[in-house]
Amino acid sequence: MFKYRFPKDGTDAQIVVDVSHVLPSYRGQGLGQNYLGGSITVEQDDNMKTRYTGHGTYDNGWNRAAPWSVYFCGYFDSQATWKTFLSKDRKSDEIMMFGSDNATITSSEGRLGAIFAFDGTDITSRVGVSFISTQQACENVDREIPSGTSLETLRNNTRDVWNTEILGKVTSTDKDERKLNQLYTALYFMHLLPQNKTGENPLWKSEEPYYDDIFTFWDTFRCTTSLMHIIHPTAYEEFIRSLIDIFRFEGYVSDARSSFWNGAVQAGSNSDNVLADAYVKGVRGKVNWEDGFAAMVKNAEVTPDNNDDPRDPFGSTKEGRGALPDWLERGYITPRFTRSLTRAVEYSVNDFALHQVAAGLGKMEEAEKYLNRSRNWRNQWNPNLEALGFRGFLGPRDENSGAWLHHDPLDCGGCYWGDLLYQGLSWEYSFNAHHDLSHLIDLAGGNDTFRDRLDMTFEPGQYAGNDQFGHTIFNPGNEPSFGTPYLYNFAGRSDLSIERSRFIARKYFKPTPDGLPGNSDAGAMESWLLWSMLGMYPLTGQTTFLIVAPWFSDLTIHLGEGKTLQIIATGVDEANKSWHVQSLKVNGKPWTRSWVTWGDVFAEGGTMEFELGREAKEWATGPLPPTPASEGYRPLPPVEFPDKHVGQGPLPPPSSEGQDDTELRAIYIAIGASVTGLTILSGIVLLGMWLLARRKKHTAQTMGSFVDDVLGTASRPRVIERLFQQRPLLQQGEQELSERSSTGSSSPEPGEPYRDVVRE
Repeated sequence: MFKYRFPKDGTDAQIVVDVSHVLPSYRGQGLGQNYLGGSITVEQDDNMKTRYTGHGTYDNGWNRAAPWSVYFCGYFDSQATWKTFLSKDRKSDEIMMFGSDNATITSSEGRLGAIFAFDGTDITSRVGVSFISTQQACENVDREIPSGTSLETLRNNTRDVWNTEILGKVTSTDKDERKLNQLYTALYFMHLLPQNKTGENPLWKSEEPYYDDIFTFWDTFRCTTSLMHIIHPTAYEEFIRSLIDIFRFEGYVSDARSSFWNGAVQAGSNSDNVLADAYVKGVRGKVNWEDGFAAMVKNAEVTPDNNDDPRDPFGSTKEGRGALPDWLERGYITPRFTRSLTRAVEYSVNDFALHQVAAGLGKMEEAEKYLNRSRNWRNQWNPNLEALGFRGFLGPRDENSGAWLHHDPLDCGGCYWGDLLYQGLSWEYSFNAHHDLSHLIDLAGGNDTFRDRLDMTFEPGQYAGNDQFGHTIFNPGNEPSFGTPYLYNFAGRSDLSIERSRFIARKYFKPTPDGLPGNSDAGAMESWLLWSMLGMYPLTGQTTFLIVAPWFSDLTIHLGEGKTLQIIATGVDEANKSWHVQSLKVNGKPWTRSWVTWGDVFAEGGTMEFELGREAKEWATGPLPPTPASEGYRPLPPVEFPDKHVGQGPLPPPSSEGQDDTELRAIYIAIGASVTGLTILSGIVLLGMWLLARRKKHTAQTMGSFVDDVLGTASRPRVIERLFQQRPLLQQGEQELSERSSTGSSSPEPGEPYRDVVRE
């Protein structure tokens, strides 16, 4: 819905609908959308109210998409005079036809649209979009915003949906307005993408959900998807099913997707990480995990066709793993494939994801194979590379001989599609084998040297770039280093993880319009901040969460079915830097590990009770976090499942079996049908562009105005606890591990269903 208020000084009240409006290329790389033609029809009903319908066809964009069409249906609540227009060609401003005699214009050659003029100053317009037909666009808007709906009613309904489905899932009695502003702003922006387009897929018919606008898993797999699972598990299960359904019909699961087209795979096939994370944390329901694993195997074994992307002419950027030939033949990636070092470490993480799902499905031969392949990042580790007094980093190898090539760990060239590394340094990516950290620490020289290397990462003045961040190697504005501040936990210094993550969050994240250190990237930046606020960091594809310290005196995460995770912190005082853990209880019992598992606190809910103080204290004296790909790990025997649990059906059956959850898909009704549709449509309705700009702005904004304008009082929402009806697969094994940890035992007994090994 658009509401226009024109000045009362005699200014003409005119609204332009330009079907040809598209988004230009951001960096001039030819990635702008292209207008390919369309149509518009203007009509007036018996009450002399005006309606316009039509479609526009477009292609390209950041994912270099094939043509797609957006159908629209717009109503004005007032009588209008109008004129249609048609230009000479698709890019020309020269008008060939202009007049009201043509109620319908269709053209694949010229720009087209209509200009509407009104006598009044207050105009309201309802606009629907569809990717199926004009008729469906009209049905959508008539169903979701019936005639006579006021903007105030729509705003209140939108507020209620957001509070119920998202914002009300995290509550606190803390009164710190700054922290609450950041908390709820981050929750909002984190949930704008992906978009639920179920019922709007023009490519195939399916009983499965359909989600689009994935921008991209390279950005979101580290922090965003795991938090989506916790905040909105029913929608997240639908999202996982949608990914697998895309594989069924198109042959590859999406790593990035928009306008019904895969594209822009930046490095690894990181959909593997997302699927594995969902699997090990118990997402079952109607997910067919045999098909899910087949999608992952396709990524791991079949080289996708080259889509001739000018950004990378040497392999596919559309889907899959474009550098797979080297990975399969050599066990490392040479510079004949761009982004080779980034791909090598990410392919290793991807293969570990396959190991996780294979082990859970009882495919032990495949589990062993992919576990071994997940260690191949080691084949890119050049022990002789040096930087700032440290030796050993990821390095390139010669295409013909396999010999090491010279490389500066603090230089990534352009750090972009055509370089050795993508948006990060070798120094940064050398920390990123989180599944094999114990071996990484050994290669880096042991715990003390590893800690020193981490310290240097955050030391100002050590790197020529990152001037906005004090020339630190660490870049808080980009995803490759998201997990690095927390790696001190693996070296026995969780207090330093707290210091680093707290410094980053306080210095670079603010409740202001420019309050993010980098692009939101579909909520990636916001979700990193949210995990920091919770006092944890997720290791994607594992059940492990690294512990730091929470920001709030109390925080409750509503998990559904009446289950909650309560995080309580006594002694927290941001002003006096009272944020060091003095002691911790988990579910009422003393806790001496700097990590918890999904089964400890999320599967059935739980409590985490922190005592915080100003001075660091050696509280985490228990086993260090698991590094399951490091030596000493043993693949587990097959996990026994009833057949229906491998394919369809819940595990175990939910207490509300048969409940219809389709109403949950309405979460974005008032926000719009899709990012793609609304982006174009907001360009069509030019004078309404500011509305989209506010919604699409990829920076933090103050919660004060946000709450006033859109959401109301977010701290008093109506919470419906009815989500996520299943018990996670690994809960029993994780509980047994917790019991072993308290007795000092550090490795699973044969046959026990636990995939992580504890490192003493």
